[in-house]
Amino acid sequence: MKRQNQSSVVEFILLGFSNFPELQGQLFGVFLVIYLVTLMGNAIIIVVISLDKSLHVPMYLFLLNLSVVEVSFSAVIMPEMLVVLSTEKTVISFLSCFAQMYFILLFGGTECFLLGAMAYDRFAAICHPLNYPMIMNKRVFMKLVMFSWVSGIMVATVQTTWVFSFPFCGPNEINHLFCETPPVLELACANTFLFEIYAFTGTILIVMVPFLLILLSYIQVLYAILKMPSTTGKQKAFSTCASHLTSVTLFYGTANMTYLQPKSGYSPETKKLMSLAYTLLTPLLNPLIYSLRNSEMKRALMKLWQRKVCLHTV
Repeated sequence: MKRQNQSSVVEFILLGFSNFPELQGQLFGVFLVIYLVTLMGNAIIIVVISLDKSLHVPMYLFLLNLSVVEVSFSAVIMPEMLVVLSTEKTVISFLSCFAQMYFILLFGGTECFLLGAMAYDRFAAICHPLNYPMIMNKRVFMKLVMFSWVSGIMVATVQTTWVFSFPFCGPNEINHLFCETPPVLELACANTFLFEIYAFTGTILIVMVPFLLILLSYIQVLYAILKMPSTTGKQKAFSTCASHLTSVTLFYGTANMTYLQPKSGYSPETKKLMSLAYTLLTPLLNPLIYSLRNSEMKRALMKLWQRKVCLHTV
């Protein structure tokens, strides 16, 4: 009964960049373009890989799953963010805030594990090319994909339920662009020390451990690349690994800084910028990195385009 009386907040107000009203209009235009390019880029990857049977191999099927995650991640965050930027203050219901946080954690957690699985796939392909078909067979691939999605669901369920079990008795202004764990947690009218320990431990297991494993796998990959006799082979392998590392460093680095200490001493504006790095830039960069720098993807895209042109001319 006591907790019921305390939990008086039924809605939250997202402040966005209300301290800089002159910037909001410009940011709205920039973010809208980024959102549309993100959706288009990832949708192209999903369609090309789905339709081209020659790309139905683990490397590209992992990429297909990653693009599904990126589209979903953007769809959960960007529309609400655009609304926030188009108004001075945006009201979001308690339930909508819960749902947004849940899906951010679900897709974010899934991406953490998927990127790790993709690094393992590249490690097996480059370091053990002869045994690769046995190491990364269909069964192993399915297990890694299922593990990534189930882990994301578990992380989201535990963390979101825990955060919203705290009483919220006011104020109800979230100084952020969307309902992310750290800014929402700051409004809780209770001792969140145990949750912060969980968040610290969880971030190490979900973010830091996969990131370190990726780095270790790429040290092995780099060693294997240096032993390659072919210069062309070296360049292709370096290109694939460098693009993947660029993406994972941006994603894991900013996510780590955001979630390792939910009540950290960073200013609200710094927290917003860090969140934008992994929620806005990573979904945008992934299709550019993986498709424009990949000859097989470009070949498949051209084949699909030529097929479409032929159908129109017949």
